Amino acid sequence: MDLIFLLQDVLNGILMGSIYGLVALGLTLVFGVLKVINFAHGSFLMVGMYVAYWVVALTGLHPYPAIVLVAPIMYAFGYLLQQWLIRPIFVAERDVREPITVIIVTTGVWYVLDNLALLLFGPDYRALTPNPLKGEMIEMGEILISTPKLFGFIITMITAGGLFWFLQKTRMGRAIRATSLDRDAASLMGISQWKIFNVAFGIGTAIAGIAAVVLVPVYNVYPTVGVPFDVKSFVIVVLGGLGSIPGALLGGVIIGLIESIGPNFMTSTWTEAIVYGLFLLVLFFKPSGLFGQKYDW
Repeated sequence: MDLIFLLQDVLNGILMGSIYGLVALGLTLVFGVLKVINFAHGSFLMVGMYVAYWVVALTGLHPYPAIVLVAPIMYAFGYLLQQWLIRPIFVAERDVREPITVIIVTTGVWYVLDNLALLLFGPDYRALTPNPLKGEMIEMGEILISTPKLFGFIITMITAGGLFWFLQKTRMGRAIRATSLDRDAASLMGISQWKIFNVAFGIGTAIAGIAAVVLVPVYNVYPTVGVPFDVKSFVIVVLGGLGSIPGALLGGVIIGLIESIGPNFMTSTWTEAIVYGLFLLVLFFKPSGLFGQKYDW
C-alpha cells in the first residue's frame, strides 16, 4: 500500500474521529452530571442539523457562523426538555442515583423526535444549496485534506477546550463538577442540583448543536440521520470513559482511524465488527474506559 495513501487515511481518520468525539462530548457531559445515558442524543443531533440547515437556508449565512444562532437554540431546547420532561422523574426517584426510568424516557424521546421530523419534513434528504464547502480540499504536497473536516477538527478542539475551561474556572462549572461528584453534598452547600441538571443538559444539547453545524456541510439532513451517530457516541463514551472529556475525543479518534484505515485491508463490514469487538473488550477488561476513574471530573 502506498505510504501517501496511508498517511492520508490516517489524517482523515483523525479529523473525522475528532468530529465523532465532538458529538460524544455532549453525551459524556450529561452522563457525568446526571449519571444516566441519554439515548435521545442522536435525535438532538438530528434536530440541530435541521436547525442549522434552516438557519443557513433562510439567512444565507456561511454554515460555521450559524453556530452563534444554533448553539443557543439547542441549549434552550435541552434546558426546557430537562426541566419539563426529565426533572419530574428525578424528583419522583430522588433516592435513586441512576434512575432507569430516565433511560426509558430518553429512548421514547428518541422515537418521538425522529418520527416528528418525519411528519414535518418528510423522508427527503436535504443538503445545503449552495454549499460553499462542497468538495473543498486543501493540498499538502500529495496529501489532500477535506476542508470541512479540518474546520470540524478546529471547532472540536475549541469546543472541548472551552468546556474544560468552563468546568474548571467558572463558578457554574465548579458547581457542575461538585454536583457530579456528590449531588447531596452539593445541595448542602447551597447548590441547586435541579438547576445544575438543567444547565448541564442544556450545554450537552448545545454541543450537539455545534456538532450539527459541523456535519451539515458534509452530510445530508433527514429524520434518522442521528441514529448512526447515537450508536457511535455510546461506543465512544464507553471506550474513553463515562464522563471523561479527553476520553470522548480519544475514543472518537480511535473509531475514526478504524473506519478510515480498515477498508484498505478488509471489507467495511469487518471494520464495523472491529469497532464493536473493541467496545466489548473494553467493557470486559476495563469497564471504566480508557480514561475512566473513580470520580467523573
